[in-house]
Amino acid sequence: MNRRRTASREMRARVRDLLHSDGARAHARAMGWARSVRVSKGVVFVAINDGSCLDSLQVVVPADQPAFEIARRLTTGASLVAEGALVASPGQQQQWELHATEIKTIGEADSSYPLQNKRHSLEFLRSIAHLRPRTNTFGAVFRVRNALSYAIHRFFQERNFQWIHTPIISGCDCEGAGEMFRVTTLDIEELVGKCRPGEVDCSKDFFGRRTGLTVSGQLEAELLALALSDVYTFGPTFRAENSNTSRHVAEFWMVEPEIAFADLADDISLAEDFLRSVTLEVMNRCEDDLAFFAKRVEKRVPERLRLLTESSYEVMTYREAVAALQRSGESFEYPVHFGADLQAEHERYLTEKLTAGPLFVTDYPKNIKAFYMRLNDDDETVAATDLLVPQVGEIIGGSQREERLDVLEARIAEQGLERDDYWWYLDVRRYGTVPHAGFGLGFDRLLMYITGLQNIRDVIPFPRTPGHADF
Repeated sequence: MNRRRTASREMRARVRDLLHSDGARAHARAMGWARSVRVSKGVVFVAINDGSCLDSLQVVVPADQPAFEIARRLTTGASLVAEGALVASPGQQQQWELHATEIKTIGEADSSYPLQNKRHSLEFLRSIAHLRPRTNTFGAVFRVRNALSYAIHRFFQERNFQWIHTPIISGCDCEGAGEMFRVTTLDIEELVGKCRPGEVDCSKDFFGRRTGLTVSGQLEAELLALALSDVYTFGPTFRAENSNTSRHVAEFWMVEPEIAFADLADDISLAEDFLRSVTLEVMNRCEDDLAFFAKRVEKRVPERLRLLTESSYEVMTYREAVAALQRSGESFEYPVHFGADLQAEHERYLTEKLTAGPLFVTDYPKNIKAFYMRLNDDDETVAATDLLVPQVGEIIGGSQREERLDVLEARIAEQGLERDDYWWYLDVRRYGTVPHAGFGLGFDRLLMYITGLQNIRDVIPFPRTPGHADF
């Protein structure tokens, strides 16, 4: 008779479950990494954490236990198994502690382990991205990242959206900004120095044409929305911007829903419902982690979350926003006039001083927006919207898409794009076109807003920036 061996993981209790236990346990088994080891009055105290929660479990090993010598030799960073009784803790930091009768070292950590029991700067931790998830800050970041990812999928799935997978390799620059990473199998070393710009024969490349890493899945998502009605993408996108700001990385994740038979008002309603819902779910699932961020990172985290979940979301046209800024009496660094894109200082004034909450700004001038946005009847603006929030500025950008074939062709020509590159995009306007809309949200920037962290490199496990592609 075949009998399956009992796996060690099946016997293991997560630290989170032990700390929230309903009662004492005669036997418990925990696995994790030592956050600290100290010896006091003949007793070894080991704080272990397995990433399941912010807090660590205190393991107590008195000198009369066989495990004492093993525990005494443990160092910070070592991985271990601790078994014994879960009993009430006399301290105020936690309700339960583990009185260990057996300890096994799984993996030792020598004195060069860089995460000793002290606070480390975020700059230092970026240099050891392979180890920083073991810290309180980054453990909390990645638990929130997981909860937010789950909330996003749940929001759309409960509303009968179809999750679609748009291509990573694309021949189309959705934004038309020319910031795509090139994808090629041509011999770069041979080409360098032999060809001037525009002379590379892409017909000999793997795909027979110029291709790059996608900057957005939107255009492809529109194709599926015009067959499945409501769809969303949630995946990586890439921008070859040589930027070293705290808000830019070369690889980041985007959430991009597309809804058919919909206009800009439908798009705004979806965006508001989306932000309220996913933020509330993260608040419910990550209470301890968010409290940590409010205490250690940004005291306004609770206020930020309340703004997204409880505030009224105001709506204002771009013209109205420009007029309000001009009337404000503020001395802005960047001039305010019709046709100029709103800068961060303008967005903060609108959301912090004018509306004191989230604000949808709509109907931007066509000359500062992408070709695919629906042209309004005034022939001067497009049915676009940006959602602005206090302290941060833009967090969502969306629009009603141009569904009229002749208008779309004219817009492509106006912006100097190659019509033949978009033949497939034009086809769906030729065959059964319908009004449709969508928006894009930078997943990592939303994480910055929720956690209060100021640098996008600190909400991505392994950020890709100019000159950095380690791990």
